[in-house]
Amino acid sequence: MDILQTDIRNLKGVGEARAKAFEKLGVRTLGDLLGYFPRAYEDRRMSYAIADAPLETPVCVRAMAAAPATVTFVRRGMELLRLRAVDDSGSVDITWFNQNFLKSQLVTGQTYIFYGRVSAAGRRRTMTNPIFELADRQGVVTGRIMPIYRLTAGVTQKMVLSAVEQALARCGSHVPDVLPLSLADRLNLAQARYAYENIHLPRDDQALEQARRRLVFEELFVLAAALGLMRRERTASGGRKITAYPMDEFWAALPYRPTAAQVRAVNEALADMTSGAPMNRLLQGDVGSGKTLVAAALIWQCAKNGLQAAFMAPTEILTDQHYKNLTDLLGPMGVRLVRLTGSMKASEKRQANELLSLGMADAAVGTHALIGAGVAFADLGLVITDEQHRFGVEQRSALAGKGARPHVLVMSATPIPRTLALIIYGDLDISVLDELPPGRQKVDTFALGEDMRQRIWRFVRRLVGEGRQVFIVCPMVEENEELPAGVKSAERWAATLQRDVFPDLRVACVHGKMKARDKDAVMSAFAAGAYDILVSTTVIEVGVDVPNAALMIVENADRFGLSQLHQLRGRVGRGSHKSYCVLFSDAQGQEARSRLEIMVKTNDGFAISEEDLRLRGPGDFFGSRQHGLPEMHVADLAGDMRVLKQAQAEAQALLAADPALEKPENRPLRERIAALFELHADTFN
Repeated sequence: MDILQTDIRNLKGVGEARAKAFEKLGVRTLGDLLGYFPRAYEDRRMSYAIADAPLETPVCVRAMAAAPATVTFVRRGMELLRLRAVDDSGSVDITWFNQNFLKSQLVTGQTYIFYGRVSAAGRRRTMTNPIFELADRQGVVTGRIMPIYRLTAGVTQKMVLSAVEQALARCGSHVPDVLPLSLADRLNLAQARYAYENIHLPRDDQALEQARRRLVFEELFVLAAALGLMRRERTASGGRKITAYPMDEFWAALPYRPTAAQVRAVNEALADMTSGAPMNRLLQGDVGSGKTLVAAALIWQCAKNGLQAAFMAPTEILTDQHYKNLTDLLGPMGVRLVRLTGSMKASEKRQANELLSLGMADAAVGTHALIGAGVAFADLGLVITDEQHRFGVEQRSALAGKGARPHVLVMSATPIPRTLALIIYGDLDISVLDELPPGRQKVDTFALGEDMRQRIWRFVRRLVGEGRQVFIVCPMVEENEELPAGVKSAERWAATLQRDVFPDLRVACVHGKMKARDKDAVMSAFAAGAYDILVSTTVIEVGVDVPNAALMIVENADRFGLSQLHQLRGRVGRGSHKSYCVLFSDAQGQEARSRLEIMVKTNDGFAISEEDLRLRGPGDFFGSRQHGLPEMHVADLAGDMRVLKQAQAEAQALLAADPALEKPENRPLRERIAALFELHADTFN
């Protein structure tokens, strides 16, 4: 048996209960434990004299217990353990809450290293709940670079560290070196055992940096190689080869001229669809860049070839919007479309399914209802998913499974930096719509504090008086005691605005906890002009077009990512009216103010996304890991961009030399990739 697969219950101090707690962290085996890397480090090597210790930051203080520790009973459930410690520079009063068991460990006259925050009130120095050890025995919790791990209920830092030390002793030498030796030598990367030992128990700063450099490269290299194998497998297998009909006929039928970016994206997709290999392409474009027109052109090409297309949108309201737009565009060209959503009557669904199965409809526009068991296509040649990160990868695959290796177009209005897109959508080719159609307006953006509130309310009244509508977005659905005061919730804020601020206007509220039918009803009513103001959460980030909406107000804007703010801003400026975006925030930090200033300065979604990636990392683009990537254990896709590019280049070179990874030195890499495919079968398909 592979020693790395040994159950952690075999470790000293890990019984049944602790093993279950570790399992919540994804740790079941010794191998899992070695791959459970620290989230941060604390440098506890330097000790200060009491008077010299920096205030309000974690530090080590070397001091002697001046008198026996005393216990004070404050109330039931609250006991204080107090100790005065001294050195040549002064004294510090130390307090522990409900840790009376420490009293026996604190001996008068003994010198200790205390690690914690030093506070000051005049000349008096205090510490609360520090950890400590004898000065002549330091090296366990002080006097070292200390790894800090993510925890869960029932697991402490001490438990993780003890388990990791045992795992390293037992099987550190069994960690496979997945990088070919020649590659590691050429790039001057540490060996795997050294890297694992020093990522957990770093000897010094240099060892930690060498360990991290090796493991970051390895993680990104394995992922890049896995995605490269997927791409090779896809392009090697046969796809539907269509005949490309001249686009002049399609472009001439439009009431406007396409942008150069739209023409380029259509041509790139057609090159795929006529190649004999299945297309798997990401169409990335900022809000309003005209992705639907590209989709329409490809649906038209499929119809000319006698093939069907399926267009899947994440919500019914978006489905209705796309169905109307595509029908207006393609209907006059003879393309027959049907709509399919969960809320349709059974008879309507039956009719749509019959038209699709008999080949009497050229395209279906629908929600995830398209992947239902009763939906069958006569000959599905193209699958289009809108706002891909709103779907699980399984849904995209399930829809593609309705045909014989259909072409796939994934559309996203979330601008993603190209390098990040190459990893997140590493198995897809990428087209970018980097220009807006003529007539699309710039939205003027302002970052304001509460002192401007009344002035904005007057502006809201003026716009509504002119017949316009207003979005107001809050970061929460309902009140939450854990969040700071002043963080607005959609439900409470909508009620307050209707009652106290705009009693004469029509205020509605929509949020993600509502039933889909109720949510769509409110959105549709707002789009139809039944309300003046719509208070919501980010549920409207991807939603129905409301050309009459001319103002977007975002409350507590510092609590949103830049890319999310840009998406929200894209809800206005969709009609002929001059539009505005107001970002309310009283955040005092320089970083928060600088981030909002970026929104004021530019409307370029790709520039904003680059800045967002730099400031916040990739998580902000996708919320709760909807994109399906294997979780990064040590690499940071934002901070390690240079290493990412190097790993991608090296993976491509390796696959060019050994496409199936059959050479003996590449076998460990092939086995790691196989494990990755098995672990993330829903992603790698």
